[in-house]
Amino acid sequence: MRILDISIATIGLILSFPLMIIMYVIGLFDTGSPLFIQERVGRNRKAFNLVKFRTMVPETESVASHLADSSSITPIGRFLRRTKLDELPQLWNVLKGEMSLVGPRPCLFSQIELIEERESRGVLEARPGITGLAQVTGIDMSTPQLLAETDAAMLRSLDLKHYFRYIVQTVTGKGSGDRVRSGE
Repeated sequence: MRILDISIATIGLILSFPLMIIMYVIGLFDTGSPLFIQERVGRNRKAFNLVKFRTMVPETESVASHLADSSSITPIGRFLRRTKLDELPQLWNVLKGEMSLVGPRPCLFSQIELIEERESRGVLEARPGITGLAQVTGIDMSTPQLLAETDAAMLRSLDLKHYFRYIVQTVTGKGSGDRVRSGE
């Protein structure tokens, strides 16, 4: 699947480049810092820097999305999350070999329970992905055991048909994205 990752990521970056420039400029006005770069757990627990478009104010604490407060999401950020356009810069992570288009979403090193659950199921042996079964079925990092079980099941059954199915389902809006806490 690596050849597909490289091919699709390259085409995706070329085709979305004008849109990403526009989103970058809008992000400058929205948050002053349009890109969000965060260290994540990669394949075999190797650290890598995930790149996304910023959807929250820059002062937001660096925690898993389900622990972040929804009031820190900007109006432009809501749109980017809903349309999943905030994920486009991760195509660069795919080209670099740090991620795949389809795989378990990379977590933070502070998510110890999820890392342990994934490690016990062999999930960390795979490249993390932009999307996968958990994302299109609405399972997020707030349920570590269920997420790790879902990731492991996806990896066991991942074939060409499922690879494209998860990508198409993500692009067409299936799944709700990572939850965030409601503002107090």
